[in-house]
Amino acid sequence: MKTLLKRAALFLALPTSVLANFSLPAFADSTAGIILSTRCQGDHNINIWQNSTSGELLYRATSPYGNLSLGRGTSQTTEGVRVYRFRNKNYEYWVWDGTLDNPQSGTFEVYKNNRILLQQPCTKI
Repeated sequence: MKTLLKRAALFLALPTSVLANFSLPAFADSTAGIILSTRCQGDHNINIWQNSTSGELLYRATSPYGNLSLGRGTSQTTEGVRVYRFRNKNYEYWVWDGTLDNPQSGTFEVYKNNRILLQQPCTKI
């Protein structure tokens, strides 16, 4: 039931019709290199890119609910684990690059107005 509620929350937070037509001026191209590629529960594939010229962090996610591209991300290390954060209006997307116990696993989190909507385990690919 809890998993169903999480999926429903994400579905409401990221309507497919909005995501399918959503675009930002952030592009992963020949000037960007991938720094993290992860697959999360619920079939979310997330890639974090960094523009080699500007240093800008770029977020690319695909899921059954649609695709999302964001730019202007931030990165910081918290207790030895790197977290990438991206904002889209009232939503924040956090991608944790590993855990202290297992550097090959991580977590994907979605927040709306600073309240967590979704938290899923991820594995680096």
